Amino acid sequence: MPIDARHPREIRRDIRNGKLTGITAGLGQNYVQANLAVLPRDHAYDFLLFCQRNPRPCPLLEVTDVGSPEPVGVAPGADLRTDIPRYRIYKDGVLADEVTDATPYWRDDLVAFLLGCSFTFEWALLDAGIRLWHVEHGKNVAMWRTSTQCRPAGVFHGPMVVSMRPIAAAQLAKAVTASARFPGAHGAPVHVGDPAAIGITDIARPDWGDPQEFARGDVPVFWACGVTPQAVALASRPPFMITHSPGHMFITDLPNSALSAI
Repeated sequence: MPIDARHPREIRRDIRNGKLTGITAGLGQNYVQANLAVLPRDHAYDFLLFCQRNPRPCPLLEVTDVGSPEPVGVAPGADLRTDIPRYRIYKDGVLADEVTDATPYWRDDLVAFLLGCSFTFEWALLDAGIRLWHVEHGKNVAMWRTSTQCRPAGVFHGPMVVSMRPIAAAQLAKAVTASARFPGAHGAPVHVGDPAAIGITDIARPDWGDPQEFARGDVPVFWACGVTPQAVALASRPPFMITHSPGHMFITDLPNSALSAI
């Protein structure tokens, strides 16, 4: 996948105009990417509490004012209705639509949450010399529901979702250290090794994203994932929810260094 090092404003403009519609891995080099969850005001407090109780899968970056699609803290002037390549619309816990423009679904009572994304720490992995198969091949990262349950809050409950990257055994320590620098982007892995230990029965069939290829000596490494709110939507069945489509993130104006703990 070619690396796009343009400023996020330029990339978001192309997304808004329909020129970029694919996954965002490799875009906005060294800028923070974010997951999206949008809920009615009546459910916003419960979801905020859910994020605070589950910071590994749901590291909170921004909460918008009620009815506003502008994330003024991380990308002034951006529009969360149009500046993500693809959205998912959930109604009563059922995936009702997938669109490239969420404007027709926007309402005056909606509150948007932006959550940290593992695409942020991937730049640190690449800088450390760790190869990422999905980036090299223009694929989406692989994601699964796990048997690990999130801590519930109000109406929200459900399983943690993880993303997985095959990492060479000799580079495991380096991968853990590099990602741990970014607690606001899921931080260090939540599991390394046997997928069955976290309820994954088939490593070749992800619930979201693309299957990954393993080279000789690679080990599966699992990080908490911002698709967790979508699994929570399926489990908790809120009446209405807008999310990003997995792998299609919002690119903020924040440099990755803003989330680095070191």
